[in-house]
Amino acid sequence: MATKQPTRIESLGEFGLIDRLISGIEAHDPTTLTGAGDDAAVIDCGNGRVMVVSTDMLVEGIDFDLTYFPLKHLGYKVVTRGISDIIAMNARPSQILLSLGVSSKISVEALEELYEGARAACDRFGIDIAGGDTTASMNGLVINITALGQAERDRLVYRSGASQHDLICISGNMGAAYMGLHLLEREKRVLNDIDNPEPQFEGYEYLLEKYLKPQPRIDIVEALAEEGIRPTSMIDLSDGLASDLIQICRSSRCGARIYLERIPIARQTTALAEQMHIDPVVAALNGGEDHELLFTVPLAMQEKIMRLGLVDVIGHITAEESGVCLVTPDGENIALRAPAFDRR
Repeated sequence: MATKQPTRIESLGEFGLIDRLISGIEAHDPTTLTGAGDDAAVIDCGNGRVMVVSTDMLVEGIDFDLTYFPLKHLGYKVVTRGISDIIAMNARPSQILLSLGVSSKISVEALEELYEGARAACDRFGIDIAGGDTTASMNGLVINITALGQAERDRLVYRSGASQHDLICISGNMGAAYMGLHLLEREKRVLNDIDNPEPQFEGYEYLLEKYLKPQPRIDIVEALAEEGIRPTSMIDLSDGLASDLIQICRSSRCGARIYLERIPIARQTTALAEQMHIDPVVAALNGGEDHELLFTVPLAMQEKIMRLGLVDVIGHITAEESGVCLVTPDGENIALRAPAFDRR
């Protein structure tokens, strides 16, 4: 009798793995309104209020490289990653819990620098560090952040609310963080054996900023609220435009068309991508870690969205059977796919 071979993670992909792990999980407590499958879990607090909770883990050597990632920037980015998921639910972040797995090579002073960055982010956005945990690690630094937020229940936005003909909107530009990472990796390789290295970052400071110190888009949800616009669906752009749009379409049981010429790509992104022989469109679609917002709004909101001036309309929602496609300037439809499970 043949022995069944273990299933390899890459055969499922990241989202397939998550679907498999959470399959069959049911909520036992009536206050659990939404569990796994969105940017954050939603807990009923009564009186029309909810608590929104998200968690994220970063592992040294996979999610960050301390060779070129300043610990202060890392602390700031950890907070950004955590609260971006809360913002994507149209909620206001309020607290974080920060837990660390620490190896013997990390000094107390290094951890203080990490916390200095985390505190700077929390001070800037009015968030409390409400606790956490520490433990030993055999393989470098491990960071886990749990972010909490609050909202009126009827103001929440899920991934599952997009409808046919809705406009697909995006804040900021795509691919900059991805190219910032490639720039750092290139300079690390080039200067690996050089004493007193002097990395060449001139002209690409914006890309480094986007990767090392991304900014959560609280300003976008506040601007939408001021205009009376409630998105029908929304997601934090952390895995790349293609993957995250597919997540909205899967949750909403719909298709999508986005237009190549409408995808915002910064000049520095294009310049460095061409220099490094990388297609800037691939960087924009699959790069990840931009931490912008991807959301949909009813077609009737088009005039309000355009007047807002803070977002780009890059396409529209279609029927589920039409799939998720990128439309080129010559009218070709290219089916979008989420990249395979891949951690740097």
